[in-house]
Formats: sequence, structure tokens, C-alpha cells
Amino acid sequence: MAALLAFAPLAAQGPAPQAAVPADQVGAASAPTPAPGDGGHALTREDLSAWLDGMMPYALARGEIAGAVVTVVQGDTILFERGYGYADVAQREPVSPEDTLFRPGSVSKLFTWTAVMQLVEAGKIDLDTDVNSYLDFEIPPLDGQPITMRQIMTHSAGFEESLRHLIGDDPETVMPLSEYVRKGRTERVFAPGTTPAYSNYATALAGYVVERLSGMPFDDYVEQRIFAPLGMEHSSFRQPLPESLAAQMSKGYELATGPAKPYEIVYPAPAGSLASTGEDMAQFMIAHLNGGGPLMSPQTTAMMHDYRAPGIDNLNRMALGFYEQRVNGHRAIGHGGDTGYFHSYLWLFPEAKIGIFFSMNSQGTPGSSLAVRGALFHQFADRYLPGPEPEGRVDEATAREHAAMMAGNYSSSRGPVRNFLSILDLLGQATVAVDEDGKLVVPGVPSLGDQPRNWEEVEPFVWVDRATGERLSAEVKDGRVTRFSSDMFSPFTVLTRTPWQYNAAWLLPALMLALGIVAITAVAWPWAAVARRRYGASLPLEGHARLSYRLSRGFAWLALVAMLGWVLLVTSMMSDLNSLGGALDWALYLLQFLTPIALFGLLGLSLWYGWTVWTGGRKWGAKLWSVLLVLAAFLLLYVGLAYHLIGFGTRY
Repeated sequence: MAALLAFAPLAAQGPAPQAAVPADQVGAASAPTPAPGDGGHALTREDLSAWLDGMMPYALARGEIAGAVVTVVQGDTILFERGYGYADVAQREPVSPEDTLFRPGSVSKLFTWTAVMQLVEAGKIDLDTDVNSYLDFEIPPLDGQPITMRQIMTHSAGFEESLRHLIGDDPETVMPLSEYVRKGRTERVFAPGTTPAYSNYATALAGYVVERLSGMPFDDYVEQRIFAPLGMEHSSFRQPLPESLAAQMSKGYELATGPAKPYEIVYPAPAGSLASTGEDMAQFMIAHLNGGGPLMSPQTTAMMHDYRAPGIDNLNRMALGFYEQRVNGHRAIGHGGDTGYFHSYLWLFPEAKIGIFFSMNSQGTPGSSLAVRGALFHQFADRYLPGPEPEGRVDEATAREHAAMMAGNYSSSRGPVRNFLSILDLLGQATVAVDEDGKLVVPGVPSLGDQPRNWEEVEPFVWVDRATGERLSAEVKDGRVTRFSSDMFSPFTVLTRTPWQYNAAWLLPALMLALGIVAITAVAWPWAAVARRRYGASLPLEGHARLSYRLSRGFAWLALVAMLGWVLLVTSMMSDLNSLGGALDWALYLLQFLTPIALFGLLGLSLWYGWTVWTGGRKWGAKLWSVLLVLAAFLLLYVGLAYHLIGFGTRY
């Protein structure tokens, strides 16, 4: 994820008109709330307005983001709510915090987890019981171990990430939750409770449990048990949106200067299908900040907010559904959310009883939506919730030694593991390096200026970015760093040191070299035939030598076609999420049929050809190339097996 870049300002879009916020919906401007820390600003509507009205239009314009909404609550009051930019650029329709619906993505999960906790309070769910006892189908055990609702809520159930049936834009493809949890079931790849690994499927499974135990469809349950008590009249999980709300839905954009995009369909609906206004989201925050409000008892709310799941020491932890974000010494809990076009976050500071909801309706220029979101959080905390900078420092020699121990390649716990999309790990491993000053360089967590973080080690294997206060921490076993995480992506993802046999540092260059050898072998075959015909020469091979030569070259072409096919398939899937719903299954089946024939055949025929070369008195050039071809064929087969390009099935 890139951070904020230098953007070209929008020429065609200015700040949207801003309506005055009715006095009965905001905190009284004449009653400033002192900031809980020295040197901070008083949290008032006037100060929020001055700060955000200066920041937001500029940030949106530079990031080519069409519109956004910001809502701030304190105690039981909406202190500030305002729309910025446009909900519909073509119609010049401004964003309204009261009426414009946004898609908060995975912030939707907080409603699902609230529903679960309501059933926990009612005695219908035990957080530590095998979840199969609540289902009408089975989640297979892993090494004899089942999963529990507590593990589901803390993203430690051990599911690999699922991309099939994740998001699209065809309303005809919406499937009932009971169908999705069966079709979308993914493999369990980590022992439960051991490895944070974010899972949309697991959240959908929790929603299905709510559906079964409540005796009503999930959409109905949320509307009756959460929306109605809070007066959230402009919110819905339903897909497509009901007609009464569809006209209020903000358009989604890649860039504010581009065309509006279709309404997105999130197939694991409890994990991300919510559409809501800034004002409705304020009511949800107020309930959670005030002991659960009409939704749950204070005891159940505290159980949900205060739980701290096991994780990497010194970093944020999962609560039950919410996750921690510590800033300036203050504990926030919240959740982020991203669809293709909408990017959102909800933060609660329980001790200060402050909540913030923020959503944008555009992807924006690369890294902009992430950077604006991060800047809003950190600048809000610095302005209204200041605190002391992290103390401590490790001596320079030790810091250099520990940084050197961190260097290497790491794989994310979040992602496909046992299907062909696991090839994305080979292409995207995180390479931790050390700069010339002996400091860590960690990809994926750049600064807001898109520069490397300035990580300073404050205690053994704990680093702090002085600009933001965000931390990075590593686990060390037997004198070796085994995994690490950062406040940027903890507590639901860890990066584990990649085993040598999957390490892209050597495997990716070796794969490129192998493909080059096979490509030269394939192309040289017809090229040599043309040259012989032109000069009247004949192929100086007979019998088995000639047959093995021709077959090995033919299978070199077949292997190239198969590998190119995988590149095109994966690229198509990642560039068009609609294709993840099965539209390209025909190509997947074709490749799954072709690949084992091509790769096993190439290795076998290369070995046969090499034997004829070495026993046929050929020159050293031919002998050397035959060895290289065998090694290349072996490596292609290894990659095919290791990354599940050889296999059958459409679970991915």
C-alpha cells in the first residue's frame, strides 16, 4: 500500500456546498470539551470545523477523490458531521452527512460482531464452543481441532483468505448466505488461536450463525435488532439496495475525474455489504461509547471492547471484533473497511468517549485514500488527544545487529495458501532490508509522504516510527527472527519468515531463468528448421535422438503456453473482481488439465533428450544445454506443485 503522493489538483471540482448542521444534532458550540492531554486543542464543533474544512477539500482534490463524510461524536452527542465534495460528480450533488449513503466495507463487520454479542448475552452463543454446534454443515477440524466463535471474532480461526465470490457488480449473482457459506468455504491452514489471519469468510460464517440462532434472515435481524433501536433509518445490508434508499446512494469512483462505477456486490454480506450515512454511523458509535446503549448491556459491551486476544508482544491486539489502535498513549478500538471504490474507518476512544467515522467514495490516485485516512486519524489524535512520545532507545551497535537479524523475505498470513492464487505470495513477498545507516527498511508501511519510515529501536526488537508513534515488533526464537507485525496491519495479520524453499529472493530469479531457457529452446526449434531449409542442411539426428529432440521442443512450447496462461488468468482475476465469481472457470479448468501434462511431460522428455545427447557423442554445447533444459523443466514443475498450479478445483 502506497502512501500520499504529489497529486495534480482537480481542475473541475471544488469544495461542495456545506449546509449548516442543525443545533439539535450537534454539540453546543459554547461548551468546549478540554482535550485530555497537555497542549491539545479543545474538542469543539468550531475547532473541528476550522481544522477539517482546511484539511479535507485540499486532501480530496490532491488525491482525486470525489467526496467524503466525517462524523465525530462525544458522549451521547453528535459533535460534528459534514460532507465534503460530491456524491455524484456529474450531477454536482454534494455529500450530505444526513442523507448520502456510503459503503463502509469491512466496518460492516462491527454490526455482525454486535449481533453475535447480543446472542452471547441472550445465552444462545458460547464464545468457546465448537462453532459446528451452531451450523447445519461441518467445518472440518484441522489436526483434530475445531474452531470457536471467539477465534472467528479475533481472526485466529486459521482460514486462508478467499477471493472467489468476494465482490462484483452483477446483482443477479447475489446468493443467499446459506449458499455462500458452503460455496465459499476455504481451507484451514493455521492451528486455531495461533496465527492472526484476516478472513471475510469467517465473518460471513458468524453472520450465518446469527441467522440460524435468531430464526430470521441476517438482513432482517440487523434491521430489527440494531438499526431500529438506534433509529438508523438510512442503512441497509441488502443487495441491491431497497428502492427507498437507492436514490440516496453515493456513486463510487476510481478517480473523481472518471466515470461513476456500478453498485458493488459483496458476496460475504455480513463481512462488508453495509450502506449507511455518516449520521446513522454516529448513532452506532454513540451506542458503543455508552455501554451498548439499547443494543447490549454494559457488561457485554465491556467484554467486547476490553478483550485482548493473544498476539505479538508490544503491538495492538484484537478485541472481540474491534481491533486496537494505540496513539499518543491512548487506546482506540475500531475497524477499517475497503471496497473497490469506498474507503472508510471507524475509531472509538472508549476512555474519552469519542468516536470518529470517516468514508470516501473514490479509490483516488495510488495510495491517496490510505494516506488521507491515516492522516485524519493521526492528526486528530495529535490535535485533541496528545500524549508523550515513546521513550527508550537501544544502543547503536545492538540496533544494527537486530536490524540485520530482521533482513529477509516474509510472507503474509493473510492470503491464499492451498490454491493456485498462492502464486501471489511468490510475486509479492515482503523484503525487509537494512539501509546504509543500519536502519530497517520495511515495504508496505511507508510514511505519509511515501518515504521509508524512520524506524528507531526503543527496546529489543521493538521499533517506533517517531513521526506517527506506530510500532513494529518481532518475535525471536533460537536467536532468529521468525515473524513480525506492525501497528499498520496488526493485529489481524502477521508476516512470517518465508521458508527457504519458497523464498522469492532465489526462487523468482531462478524461475525467470528457467522460463528463459525453455523459451529459447522452444523458439530455437522452428528458427533452426528455417535456417536448415534455407541453407539446404538436414537435422543431424536419427531415431530416438530425433524423436526426443522434437518432443522435448514441442513440450517446451506447451509449458510456455501453460505458464503464460496462468499469468493471464491471475492478471485478469486481479484486475476484474467480477471474474472471481466463476466467469473464468473454463480457463481455470483448461489450465488445470494442460499444466500437469505440459510440466511433467517437459521434464520426462528433457531427461530422455539429455540421455540421447550424452550417449550419442554430441558436442559439449549440446550436452550443456540439455542439462540446463532438465534443470529448467524441474524448476517449472517444482513451482507448479509448490504453488498449486497442478491440481483441480475452484476453491480459491
